[in-house]
Amino acid sequence: MTGATHPPARPSDLDPTIAARLKRDPDGLIAAVAQAADTGEVLMVGWMDDEALHRTLTTGRCTYWSRSRQEYWVKGDTSGHVQKVLSVALDCDGDAVLVRVEQTGAACHTGDRTCFDADVLPVSD
Repeated sequence: MTGATHPPARPSDLDPTIAARLKRDPDGLIAAVAQAADTGEVLMVGWMDDEALHRTLTTGRCTYWSRSRQEYWVKGDTSGHVQKVLSVALDCDGDAVLVRVEQTGAACHTGDRTCFDADVLPVSD
């Protein structure tokens, strides 16, 4: 990340004091890491723009920006695998958030508990 702050790509009701702290990528997005509050597992990584973050903070449900579909999606609306938001923390650089959630069902669209279950890479000693 270059440290540049990019303006939000879409209109948003996000609190301006929070918006001013964000360092967005060229598409107006920040990384959103979903973590299971009970186990500490990293469940998935998604993307949020200002409005997705606003919706996440105000509804208590994780809302992401789909880069492929170019639309908002609320985790669990179609699958039933809901992420109830317990806390949201902005990282020190302002380019990512950690969303601690109560996960219902699988977090990954493949049906795995996490998006990191299926393809563990070997690490040399």
